[in-house]
Amino acid sequence: MSIAATPVAVAGAGYPAEWYALERSLGEYLSAPGRQQVFRAFEFGARAHLGQNRRSGEAYITHPLAVAGVLAEMHLDADGICAAILHDTLEDTALTRADLEAAFNPVVADLVDGVTKLDRVESKTRAEVNAESFRKMVLAMSRDLRVILIKLADRLHNMRTIASMPTDARRRIARETLEIYAPIAQRLGMNRIKAELQDMGFAALYPRRHFVLAKHVAETYRFREESMTRIQQQMERRLIEENIPARIVSRIKSPYSIYSKMKAEHKSLAQVMDVFGARVVVLETLQCYMTLGLAHGLYKPMENRFRDFIAIPKANGYQSLHTTLLGPGNTPIEVQIRTEDMDLLAERGIAAHWSYKAESAAGNSAQSRARDWVTGLVDADAASSSSLEFVESVKIDLFPDEVYLFSPKGDILSLPRHATAIDFAYAVHTHVGDHAVAARVDKKLVPLRTRLMSGQTVEIITAGAAQPQLGWLDFVTSSRARTAIRHALKQMQHEDAVEIGHRLLDCALEAMGAALENVPVAALDAFLADQHLHRLEDLLAEIALGNRIAAQVARTLLRNLDLSTSGIVPGPAEQILITSSTQGVISFAHCCYPLPGDEIFGFLSAGKGIVVHQADCPNVSDLCKPAERCVAVGWDREVSGDFKVALKVVVDNKPGVLATVAAAIAERDSNIDTVEYQERDLATAAMVFVIEVKNRKHLADVVRRVRRAAAVHGVSRLVG
Repeated sequence: MSIAATPVAVAGAGYPAEWYALERSLGEYLSAPGRQQVFRAFEFGARAHLGQNRRSGEAYITHPLAVAGVLAEMHLDADGICAAILHDTLEDTALTRADLEAAFNPVVADLVDGVTKLDRVESKTRAEVNAESFRKMVLAMSRDLRVILIKLADRLHNMRTIASMPTDARRRIARETLEIYAPIAQRLGMNRIKAELQDMGFAALYPRRHFVLAKHVAETYRFREESMTRIQQQMERRLIEENIPARIVSRIKSPYSIYSKMKAEHKSLAQVMDVFGARVVVLETLQCYMTLGLAHGLYKPMENRFRDFIAIPKANGYQSLHTTLLGPGNTPIEVQIRTEDMDLLAERGIAAHWSYKAESAAGNSAQSRARDWVTGLVDADAASSSSLEFVESVKIDLFPDEVYLFSPKGDILSLPRHATAIDFAYAVHTHVGDHAVAARVDKKLVPLRTRLMSGQTVEIITAGAAQPQLGWLDFVTSSRARTAIRHALKQMQHEDAVEIGHRLLDCALEAMGAALENVPVAALDAFLADQHLHRLEDLLAEIALGNRIAAQVARTLLRNLDLSTSGIVPGPAEQILITSSTQGVISFAHCCYPLPGDEIFGFLSAGKGIVVHQADCPNVSDLCKPAERCVAVGWDREVSGDFKVALKVVVDNKPGVLATVAAAIAERDSNIDTVEYQERDLATAAMVFVIEVKNRKHLADVVRRVRRAAAVHGVSRLVG
């Protein structure tokens, strides 16, 4: 008989203290039927985890009860609380998803399944398994936001009890908390949980740094406590005089926040000004601006330290006015002003005024924004080639700071700090990003790599023939732009691969006196099925990437055919022309660095596609031994782009000569990729520069300029 079939009460006269705490919290808001359902989940979970203990020695059921207690403080509904109590049962007990669904309902079963890690898969690293589990959780989040609430509460209690873990595990869990879960809590507006996760993660990962900063804050507070109290009392008096009901709460920046600011802005501890502050909470939005005026009347505000997040909320829905005042003794004090509702939303985010409806956008603004964000994550997942790539794209998107920008129509878009014009283009629409060529920032024409600042108006200029460029990945900051660019480049590469593969197969068939049209559909379908390929395009792409040899494929397809009536005369192989668009599929050998205009030949390398060499490359004889992998290639007349080439430069061995040669190369609009010393003695040195040029003429211009440079004895192009 399964565990699920006979849920029984927990043995013993008393229940864990965590249950009584949870019961008190549930009594504040949950109906009697809801509380009864939760009690059944408690009995069910306790039975399933019977005999299991945590590392600390406590009964395991205390952990899921504590997780449920965190969520009860947020007034989560009965299904969510039940799922929290049962969240480890699928992973750590004999229970199955069917058991949960039969005992409760499909919603509870879905929530528990959403937070359950994937089973370990052989040959996969811990990072890959964790990435796939995270990916699974994100997909579950897209269906139900309660999944991430349960996961964050689970992580919060694990961090509260992390002291019992071994050192290596403690550091690994702390790093993951700081890199993933605390930023997610912030992105969802759950600042109270975010702050606790950050501080505990920082203390576990860098205990010494945390201790030093916490000690500094405590010591500094003793000196500033009097001025803080005086500011608070003066503001309270002015608010009473103006009949503005308010409460004022002192706040101290956490050690982790101080550390992050020092690191990000390269500041010393003494330069971090907003360590201490006050939060003024009023009733209405208008009173926020009135209070701001009173505060600026009492103390001088610091220039460039005012932010209006009420008019322009953060991406997670956060609203507040921020200003920094110079208090008594020129002590900087940050003041945040917000309404009660804004304060609740700032602390709890998507969990404030919790309302879940599967088929509507009901709930607070943070929930609506969270659903939009999670939808974007699902789109990013669809465009990612692996779980690890997806997790990296999520990390990029979890920036704590944002810039706020305006479209020409006045719409406001928020982007990560250091965002560029191309990030803005993709934020407007993927189609706009894919066809962007330039931008106008505050009506001035700028390139797409230009970094943007809050308050700027940005207009993207597009062209129908424009396409995403590989170089964009070097400067984009938003995960949406990065994912869209990668997806577009992969699509372009696939289309080019299919075209080249088609030409290679056509050449191979023609050399045998046949054409693809001569191959019966049934024979082609049978071949594709035998090779586990879904369609002809997949076969052609495989040929272009060098994973299959066109001649071998052709022979297999023509094995049982009579070609005497085809009318095709076997002839020499047609050249594959290298164009600007095919450079994503065709690569250039680093042993000889061919340039447009050079005599060349191609070699099919498995996984890389056609690798192009110079015809006089020393490696030609070895590469041509498997003749089936040799491909006739040539340059298209209109080919353009940046091509690498290696130059050997012999110079006097003296200080400053490297800078002289580099300046000469740059003078002819060429970029230096790498440079290294090849030979060196007391008199001379030989340096090898790998540079980027457009063609042989551009290379000749660079060589002439370098030869004229002081201290240069000779310049030659390296091949092989």
